[in-house]
Amino acid sequence: MSGWLTGKRALVVGAGSGIGRAVVDAFCAEGARVAALELDAGKCDALAAARVDVVVQGDATTAAAPLEAVAAAVDRYGGLDILVNCVGVFDFYRTLEEIDADALDAAFDEMFAVNVKSQLHSVKAAIPALRESRGNIVLTESTSAYYPGRGGTLYVASKFAVRGLVVTLGHELAPEIRVNGVAPGGTLSTDLRGLSSLGLADRRLDGPNREAELAARNPLGVALTSADHASSFVFLASDRARGISGRVVHSDGGMGIKV
Repeated sequence: MSGWLTGKRALVVGAGSGIGRAVVDAFCAEGARVAALELDAGKCDALAAARVDVVVQGDATTAAAPLEAVAAAVDRYGGLDILVNCVGVFDFYRTLEEIDADALDAAFDEMFAVNVKSQLHSVKAAIPALRESRGNIVLTESTSAYYPGRGGTLYVASKFAVRGLVVTLGHELAPEIRVNGVAPGGTLSTDLRGLSSLGLADRRLDGPNREAELAARNPLGVALTSADHASSFVFLASDRARGISGRVVHSDGGMGIKV
């Protein structure tokens, strides 16, 4: 790729690490001017040090932070063409039976706030600017929204919800705004953490045999990185995908052909 996003103005929500940070780097490399919304102060500092022009620290599960980030991007760049949301939290494969009844409400609220409500608030905040530019949105689904066992009950349900958002928002916002999704498979070296309500906030999806484990899961035998997934975001956000909406790119090592 070379200059696929030249002149485009993008906001990446959840931009500080993992797939979000890889999307920031890929968009910048492709010529976009990028704004970032990130919760973690240290990650905000790293983004600023990487010369991301607009970095807003805030909680994407609230209405205020995405509104602030959109306003900052529009003020700096004169408009907005692309919105990406990469915010996420995991449940480390907890089945419904394994979640205590008195913990279920808090776990549900946290999972759906982070994985679903953050996407709703981000889109809601960006709609006026994206309508004006006839821009596009790329949301982060997961292979978990298509194949059982790739997360626990709450995580899989939340990613099915994001899958639904891609379809219904694509319908609602056409013809001015395209909406698509990327459904990554397991990914090396992310900072995806667990639900704090289940005592999993300090746990990450990583480990000494992670690369071999991921490669063994999919037909192509590949252990994908955040940068691998970022290329799919670049394509969907570019004018080369101008005829595509309500669809998803499955960046998952060929899980759809698994027997």
